[in-house]
Amino acid sequence: MNLSSRPNRTGKTIELDEDLGVADGQEVEVQIKIAPPSRTWGEGNLRTAGALADDPEWDAIMEEIHQARKVERRPQGELE
Repeated sequence: MNLSSRPNRTGKTIELDEDLGVADGQEVEVQIKIAPPSRTWGEGNLRTAGALADDPEWDAIMEEIHQARKVERRPQGELE
C-alpha cells in the first residue's frame, strides 16, 4: 500500500488524516518528506505593500503622526 498524506505532527507523534486500514500493532514502514511552508514569511506584507499609495488622506495622516513624534517631551521623572 502506498499512501500520500499531510499529517499533523505534535512532538514525536504523527497523526494521519485517514485510517490506514491495518490492524493495531501491525508494523508499518514510514518515509518522511518535509513539506514546504504554505506561505513565506513576510508574504502578507508584500501583498499589501502600496495599498494606501493612492489614498489622498494617507499622506496627511502620516505627516500628523510624524509631527506628533517630534513634539518635545518632558524629561522622565519630572513631575508637575
